[in-house]
Amino acid sequence: MTDHIPTGFSRRHLSRILGAALALGLAPAWAAPTHAPWPTQTVRLVVGFPAGSSPDLTARALAEPLSKALGQNVIVENKVGAGGNIAADFVAKSTDGHTLGLMINGNMTIARILNPKVPYDPLKDLAPISLIGKAPLVLTVPTNAPGQTAQEWLSQAQKAGDQLSYASPGVGTVAHLGMELLKTKANIAPVHVPYPGNPQIVTAMIGGQIQLALLPPAMAAAQVRGGKLRAIGSTSTGRSSVAPEVPSLSEIGVKNYQLEIWNALAAPVSMPTPVAKQLSAVISEIVRSPDMRARLFQQGWQVVGSSPEGLRNRIEADTQALGQIIRNQNIQSP
Repeated sequence: MTDHIPTGFSRRHLSRILGAALALGLAPAWAAPTHAPWPTQTVRLVVGFPAGSSPDLTARALAEPLSKALGQNVIVENKVGAGGNIAADFVAKSTDGHTLGLMINGNMTIARILNPKVPYDPLKDLAPISLIGKAPLVLTVPTNAPGQTAQEWLSQAQKAGDQLSYASPGVGTVAHLGMELLKTKANIAPVHVPYPGNPQIVTAMIGGQIQLALLPPAMAAAQVRGGKLRAIGSTSTGRSSVAPEVPSLSEIGVKNYQLEIWNALAAPVSMPTPVAKQLSAVISEIVRSPDMRARLFQQGWQVVGSSPEGLRNRIEADTQALGQIIRNQNIQSP
């Protein structure tokens, strides 16, 4: 069912909501004084991956329309490392009331399952705002990889065993967990090599340092069109609308394999619930607009736009599914 999204957001409306929250004792100290409008200063949108990465491109696409809607500047800050968890921890611990995070699946789901020492708890320390977009990943290889067809490549990869290496943006990212699951489903055994982000992965694959990777569809498509990489298959159950030219992995013989990446907006848990809901409405309205929908589609995202409750439900489902991969494969953070 589609979430009901209220419309007509403005700073005046949000100020009323914040005032009501204060009256009920729901707002934290940073919300004072009573009836203060929100936001009252520049909003930081923190991203855990490098400039040019898929989360970074989404954040920068959102920054301008979000700034217009809020009546304050929205700036994107990249805090790279630990598969996005450094940025997530920064957002979780922020107390200025004006810090948001553009995050991926892993940061909001299995961070603590993967590593109990992660300094924040996704389920307790982050306030879900809105699920922005979702997409499959695309299994991508260099153009000179063996085999003329995807099936031939798979056969060669099965014979190569651990002589192949694959990259991901970090331990515990969906690309990493997805490849570990693929190893069992496709009977291949490439060795994992983590990189800071997908732009670096593409460079390494073109340069021959690694032999395969699961990439976001738009990034994979750009390299395939440029003749620099080959697409083997997508992690969707069938042909995906964001990569219709790429067969699903099930079409080349990898059965019962499906995986999605997604990105979402989150805030510190201290954000008052009424404010989070109204901010969610703004984000959903922005991403569902025709211009932004087209822009995000070009980046490889199928737009969602959800309520905080809708995002919370997705977080819980993915925590269970991705957590099962971690337990089955005995994956541990370094």
